[in-house]
Amino acid sequence: MRMTRQGQADRRDPRVVKARGQDVRREIAELRRTIEHHDYRYHVLDAPEISDAEYDALFRRLEQLEHEHPELATPDSPTRRVGATPQSGFATVTHRHPMLSLANATSREEITEFDARIRKLADVDALEYVCEPKMDGVAVEIVYERGEFVQGSTRGDGTTGEDVTANIRTIKSLPLRLRKGDVPVPARLEVRGEAYLPLAPFQRLNREREEAGQPPFANPRNATAGSLKQLDPRVTASRPIALVCHGVAEPWRLAVKTHAALLTALTGWGLRVVPRHALCRDLDAVFRLFDALERDRDGLPFEIDGLVVKVNRLDLQRDLGQVSRSPRWAIAWKFAPRQATTKIERIVPSVGRTGVVTPVAEVTAVPIGGVTVRNASLHNMDEIERKDIRIGDTIVIERAGDVIPYVVRVVPEKRSGREKKFTMPAHCPVCGAEVVRAEGEVAYRCVGVGCPAQLKQSLRFFGARTAMDIEGLGEKLVDQLVDTGLVKDLADLYHLGEEQLVDLERMGEKSAANLLAQIERSKQVPLSRFLTALGIRQVGDATAKALAEHFRTLDAVAAATEEDLQEVRDVGPGVAASIHRFFAERRNRKVIDRLRAAGVRPRAVEAPKGPLVGKRFVLTGGLDSMSRLEAQRRIEALGGRVTSSVSKETDYVVVGADPGSKLAKAEKLGIRVLDEDAFRALVHA
Repeated sequence: MRMTRQGQADRRDPRVVKARGQDVRREIAELRRTIEHHDYRYHVLDAPEISDAEYDALFRRLEQLEHEHPELATPDSPTRRVGATPQSGFATVTHRHPMLSLANATSREEITEFDARIRKLADVDALEYVCEPKMDGVAVEIVYERGEFVQGSTRGDGTTGEDVTANIRTIKSLPLRLRKGDVPVPARLEVRGEAYLPLAPFQRLNREREEAGQPPFANPRNATAGSLKQLDPRVTASRPIALVCHGVAEPWRLAVKTHAALLTALTGWGLRVVPRHALCRDLDAVFRLFDALERDRDGLPFEIDGLVVKVNRLDLQRDLGQVSRSPRWAIAWKFAPRQATTKIERIVPSVGRTGVVTPVAEVTAVPIGGVTVRNASLHNMDEIERKDIRIGDTIVIERAGDVIPYVVRVVPEKRSGREKKFTMPAHCPVCGAEVVRAEGEVAYRCVGVGCPAQLKQSLRFFGARTAMDIEGLGEKLVDQLVDTGLVKDLADLYHLGEEQLVDLERMGEKSAANLLAQIERSKQVPLSRFLTALGIRQVGDATAKALAEHFRTLDAVAAATEEDLQEVRDVGPGVAASIHRFFAERRNRKVIDRLRAAGVRPRAVEAPKGPLVGKRFVLTGGLDSMSRLEAQRRIEALGGRVTSSVSKETDYVVVGADPGSKLAKAEKLGIRVLDEDAFRALVHA
């Protein structure tokens, strides 16, 4: 249709153009508000008001207008969930406040003990709990600044995770901008939640993968983790990941007093919280809820593996604090493991990084809790003999914690008479060295110094994120490095050259250069991570950190006597003996010397300095001028130490707003109490 002269004139008239621009701006704003409203109704309240077709029409209209008027597009528009280009990798995110893991319970007795312990610590007669189904997904942190979504990351090791902002942004149940609720939104909000795949979409995704000739995912959790680690956000967006939220960092700094009120506030801001959570007035209510969830578990539209029990009062959460990496005020009550019946086809010995030879049952494939199980650990020969396990037996198999498969018992009535007993081989199946069982131990060990199986396991452990963090040192590469003879011990890693690596399968010049750069970077690691990487028996992350803080240098740890080692917190006689044996072994010392010669320099821990050296502090109540973590860092920077409970050894109790029972205990013991002003003066804040 030909435009009239009047129409052409209107088009050139600045007043008409401006009016039309205002109309478009208003329509875009209204469309965004409407779509966000319906997203909230659908994803958070589970109460949609319009059909999918009507929603799609609104969304397409908004896309059209933003395409025609790109100057009006904004980052928080519903159409901008997928806009990032594929990435080359993921950056590291340091959580401002650690993302803690939960201690586990498996019985009513353990929950009763938890309740008694917490009531005693909090000095109260009774407690209310908020209980939430324990979602079986991937823990994430979602950060909002001034109500706008700015960052999403994985939990990682609790202190550092990976920046997966572009991928989390594609999750439709995540609001890109928070709503105004009854509780004011803080300037910065760090939300903790769980990303997961509901069962029906997970099954549909697996059917599509199988039809496309791709291997199916083992379970919803693995599918979620893989989806969040996609370098192309469009792949993540194609998978129906959901998100639920269950807490925030330092909730006591918000205008709420209880965890139940916090969940209500999260819902008011547009965030979806864990479904079927409940306020339990006493332990009997907790028990009833657990029983109901376990009964309904298989009928739920998502995977859960237990019930999370949390103290409701936020001031008590704050005062109870944490122990190691877990909060004292919460516990995960796990469901009984799922079981299935299958048959042992054969038993094979598997050699671990410490030389332990573990018998593993290869079984007829059987699904347990959404995972197909083909292998199960038999632990050791004592366990095989105690349960009278034989090759060809029909067995009951279980996934402990829904993760590790093992044999519960044999079904003897299914025996045909053709079953065979297993005997531990006299020689290592990998290197041929003698397999021995030391007096007093249940484990059989390969004594081969250069056993490739032990070396492969050690190398994988050495390069792990919590150890030397050598990205690219995966299972297949480790196999090649050992099988070709390029690496005969841990120190050989640091003597590799590009010309050696490029000849390996799937290792071009760029990959070789990247790996060598990672190896070079790993030379400067904290002492605690280096101690972890050495693979000393009974020394995990927490013990390695305690050793580093106590001795401060590698030489001091290596020279310590068993008596010296037992002075370290949580190090008993058995662990001390294991550490001492490791550093007394000539071959281990030789490897460490070669690592040092190659330039590996574990960073020593600086000795505490300052006026507060030797002083012990306990923090209770909320401080207005700083977070509890910041207060702890200031104390430690001046040489002091923060502990969680008040005792005769405590020097100061720092009291903020709404202090708990710790203040009364401090006054009873005659310990010096500091208010916020006195504390700030002491730490020069």
